[in-house]
Amino acid sequence: MTNQPGPVPLLIACALGIEHLALRTGDRGGAGGPYTVVRTGMGPRAAERSVTGRLGDPALADAAVLATGFCAGLAPGMHPGDLVVAEETRDPRGTVACVGTELLVKELARLLPGRTVHTGPLTGSDHVVRGPERSDLLATGAIAVDMESAATLLSAVRAGDRPVAAVRVVVDAPEHELVRIGTVRGGISAFRVLRSVLPAFTEWHRSLLLPRR
Repeated sequence: MTNQPGPVPLLIACALGIEHLALRTGDRGGAGGPYTVVRTGMGPRAAERSVTGRLGDPALADAAVLATGFCAGLAPGMHPGDLVVAEETRDPRGTVACVGTELLVKELARLLPGRTVHTGPLTGSDHVVRGPERSDLLATGAIAVDMESAATLLSAVRAGDRPVAAVRVVVDAPEHELVRIGTVRGGISAFRVLRSVLPAFTEWHRSLLLPRR
């Protein structure tokens, strides 16, 4: 899914078909701005390959990169449909600071009044996190975990100096573990929230990246 190309594009990366569907069906022509949404495939290696390859295209060489999709919340009190705006992403290979966190929080709160927006470190994993492992990751200071954001942003900054960010929707949490996306209320709630976030991403892009010096 690609909007009209421009001199400073935005690459939005998600992993799963259902995440791509949410973003595609949520774009009703009001988001605006030059952006491309890419489905990377699941897991950090797939994300790294996909993002590195896309940024090798001259048309996207200078693109800002935003990772999105679903995540697992780590902190007690989180609920499906909550939003996570990463202050940084981290995995064993390194930590990447995110840009424009406050703006994303503001825009998401405007678009989705009543939805809770959490900010903090977003950690990466190479597998789906369940049960007691959540507590171990929470003890590191992370508030949420997913499999692709850290690899996406690390690949992006290694390919060149650019603004990066990560916004995730909680699909399960310590008190609300999800077995299969889309079969329970939590998955449906998260899908609906993800359908609504694209305008916040393009506003982040316009406000922080244009004009670029």
